[in-house]
Amino acid sequence: MPRVVPSEIIALIDQHYSAFNARTLDITHATVAGLMAIARLVDELPTELLTISGADYSDLVSGVEAIKNSVGFWQRKGAGQIGVSEIRGRNVLSLIRDALAKCPDQSPSPVTADLAFISDADLRDSIRLDLSTATSALHNGEWKAATVLAGSAAEALLLWAIGPTPDLTNVPVKTKGPPDEWALGVYIAVADSLGLIKRPTAQQITLAKDFRNLIHPGRAQRLGETCDKGAALTALAAVELIVRDLSN
Repeated sequence: MPRVVPSEIIALIDQHYSAFNARTLDITHATVAGLMAIARLVDELPTELLTISGADYSDLVSGVEAIKNSVGFWQRKGAGQIGVSEIRGRNVLSLIRDALAKCPDQSPSPVTADLAFISDADLRDSIRLDLSTATSALHNGEWKAATVLAGSAAEALLLWAIGPTPDLTNVPVKTKGPPDEWALGVYIAVADSLGLIKRPTAQQITLAKDFRNLIHPGRAQRLGETCDKGAALTALAAVELIVRDLSN
């Protein structure tokens, strides 16, 4: 099933109901399909995108239920035109639109690791979003997207763990430039040498490393390889192991 986001529903409201702020909203043969579509799409919104609460959430639910109830009454009536009851003197589409405008189109899934060990909120949320999107891509059969995003999250986690000025005195790895310019392979080797991740974790990330590199078309063509479900699972497993090690 396609993923529904708030902005798409807002666009539908604006496209078909330019006068949604008007005090009256009528259900007719011409408007019933659009109103039913809006109610259904709101029902299909992923839970993690409904970040509103209190009065905003109540307005959203009340508006959707008002549409459903009015459409049901109109269908039983068989024809003609009926008006959708207002809520606190406002058109229900106006309430729905205002509530949805406060919801994001992207947000980490509740099941995504919270990464509480990262104090930088912006970095933490960015990595969580990559992990959530990678997981969604896996469920949708988008193997390449899942692999690349998981690899990106792995790089970000390892870079955070290593830090901007690591002590590389006893690290038998050749590095060039600051850590934020290293490749994933160097992150793996350095993190392993510094004891930031366990050896099995380093081995798992190494398995995923080459698959992530297949984002480059030329490399994929030369190697004759493509991202498949196994590659995506390998990359996501690597990230989960990194999170486990860093959490401890």
